[in-house]
Amino acid sequence: MSNKEYRPTLAQIRTFVTIAERRHFGTAANQLQISQPSLSQALVALESGLGIQLIERSTRKVIVTPVGERLLPYAQATLEAADSFVQHSRGAQGVLTGQLTLGIIPTIAPYLLPELLRAAQERYPDLEPKIVEETTPALMDQLRNGQLDAALIAFPTGTTGLDEIPLYTEDFAIAVAEGHPMAGRDDVTLSELDALDMLLMDDGHCLRDQIMDLCRNANLDVAGMTESVTRASSLTTIIQLVAAGYGGTLLPISAVSVECARPNVAVAHFADSVTASRHVGLVHRSSSTRADEFAALGELITEAFHATVDKRA
Repeated sequence: MSNKEYRPTLAQIRTFVTIAERRHFGTAANQLQISQPSLSQALVALESGLGIQLIERSTRKVIVTPVGERLLPYAQATLEAADSFVQHSRGAQGVLTGQLTLGIIPTIAPYLLPELLRAAQERYPDLEPKIVEETTPALMDQLRNGQLDAALIAFPTGTTGLDEIPLYTEDFAIAVAEGHPMAGRDDVTLSELDALDMLLMDDGHCLRDQIMDLCRNANLDVAGMTESVTRASSLTTIIQLVAAGYGGTLLPISAVSVECARPNVAVAHFADSVTASRHVGLVHRSSSTRADEFAALGELITEAFHATVDKRA
């Protein structure tokens, strides 16, 4: 039976949320930086006070009970509100002050961060950004689990429970080896990509999916691309393969000046009539109360993108 006077502490709610999200007591304890006995005691105190079982323990796995599943969104929203309260108390109107953990995909982070961090320090000196570079699936998991506040990715996400803030559209360029027939051209058509030995990043990288979708929409041989055993987990490695004459690739224009300044690499551009681009935006949990801050962050990111491209054009 529940105690009507009982009021859970934020620590107890955070314990429940972390266990429910991680589905493992040891992992949850490590994330909260407490011992497993302390974790268990906090959960027991919460369940006893509420008079319900939130987590079912077994020797092999952790199961969130049906009532726990129903209450989990409310617990997450409570923590979001508490964190927002702290953030808003740290600065005037709480606009981009204190800690903010931002996830960024690998084909954006190294090219946009120099300008973004410089602008953030100048305009929001009280902001303490923490950057996590991961693939889109990993960022979505961390965002849902509360490990990230927001993520900068290529749209669409197709993920429920997240709000999307569209920011900018970024064109693709073509990287080929020096001496390649496409080198230096600015009138390449999509059909010409069929003759290019396309180098792709590993599964999980959205740039790989974007290139394949572009080629698929142009009725090109996507199956031949996926049969290649040559893959890489970074755009830098792909460009090194291009320089060595193993093929060509598409890359976002913000990466051109960094990646294509290497010896033996040339750049080509699509004709003006060709649409070859990606849509980039910011995502955050729908339950977050920091929407105004994320909107301000989105404006800063968009400005940083245009400054990056203009500077390197």
